[in-house]
Amino acid sequence: MATAVGILVLVIGLLISIALHELGHMIPAKKFGVRVSEYFVGFGPRVWSRVKGETEYGLKAIPLGGYVRLVGMIPPEERVKPVRGTGWASRLIGDAREAAVEEIQPGEDHRAFYHLTWWRKIIVMMGGPLVNLVLAVVLFTGVLSIVGTPTQSLTVGAVVPCTPAAGATTCTEDDPASPAVAAGLQDGDVIVAVDDVPAESWAQATAIIADSPGQSLPLEVERDGEIVALTVTPAERDRAVYDDEGEVVLDAAGEPVLETVGYLGVYSELVNERQPLTAGSALTWEYLVATTDVIVHLPSHLIDAAQAALGQEERRTDSVMGVVGVGRVAGEIAGTEVEGYSITERVADMLMLLGGLNLALFVFNMIPLVPLDGGHVASALWQGIKNGWARLRRLPAPAPVDVARMMPLAYGVFGILLVMGVVLIYADIVAPVSVL
Repeated sequence: MATAVGILVLVIGLLISIALHELGHMIPAKKFGVRVSEYFVGFGPRVWSRVKGETEYGLKAIPLGGYVRLVGMIPPEERVKPVRGTGWASRLIGDAREAAVEEIQPGEDHRAFYHLTWWRKIIVMMGGPLVNLVLAVVLFTGVLSIVGTPTQSLTVGAVVPCTPAAGATTCTEDDPASPAVAAGLQDGDVIVAVDDVPAESWAQATAIIADSPGQSLPLEVERDGEIVALTVTPAERDRAVYDDEGEVVLDAAGEPVLETVGYLGVYSELVNERQPLTAGSALTWEYLVATTDVIVHLPSHLIDAAQAALGQEERRTDSVMGVVGVGRVAGEIAGTEVEGYSITERVADMLMLLGGLNLALFVFNMIPLVPLDGGHVASALWQGIKNGWARLRRLPAPAPVDVARMMPLAYGVFGILLVMGVVLIYADIVAPVSVL
């Protein structure tokens, strides 16, 4: 039941995100007088539609996107420079121009999209991606500020029974008892002070222990409402040294640099701690930078995914994913059987995943290539530059940017996206990413 609820939240949320994205295009377009003939969520065969005013609204069978049809995005032939040549590219440009002109109703040429000023075109084309960006901020802020984020508390959630051998994670009969067991720590104890220093956070308390290998330390805990004084002697254990970037520090021979630290053998009890309202915006910026980096290096990420699919390397946990991979991850998260993992927390995790998908849609759509929104924004900016240059030289207003000339590029980009989708779907099936 909880799994179904989690996945349902993601699917419905994604459809709502798509619908709002298209509204982000449609509303300003209508506001500026452009005729919008269609507004659909999904692709493929029509499932349901209704005409209201001059626009047909509806749903289509494949819920992997949506579109609004803005009439007159391509200027007619008499408004632009003629396209020379008779090859396939010229025919493609001509067919696209003819189809766009046929959409313009008699007497409504003034309502065609190509008549808009360059800055109005940018507002229309940026409307959709900006909706996704705002949705990401809202979702992140809502989850972090209302539900909270798992945070280590000063309460002992579990006591490890032994001190495992170096490199081991499980106990054997030969392993000595952990310092926590030897000191008498119990699940539910709340750490009050370590080495006579009041405990303010789990990180602060464990840092004192890590800095005191082999030393006897006084430890105060609260147990059943009473303060209990204990003495702990952290065991000596070696661990890798990490730099400020979170990477393991290597020596001249390429081996990890180790340091000796104190080991107690306890786990913190995680609690949901509500974050300030600014946390959502901060997380959005952090994810935005990371997502942009992924998009910039997308070719190398695709190569890695393809090699993993062919069995040449392991699929990394931070690998790019397609729709199958996202669905699989959503299923893993929603289906996790962990004691205390409530439906509220499952829904919150789905909303965080949905926020990340909205952020990815924003960044991806900003790529300055048609048919993506960023390509149309780039053409509008070029129109603005042309207009400004003409004004400086006191020349007549230049012709509109001929979007039809970009159709060969648009089909090429669409083909690349199709290949990317197939590669990622295959990789998601044969070498899936697992987050658990």
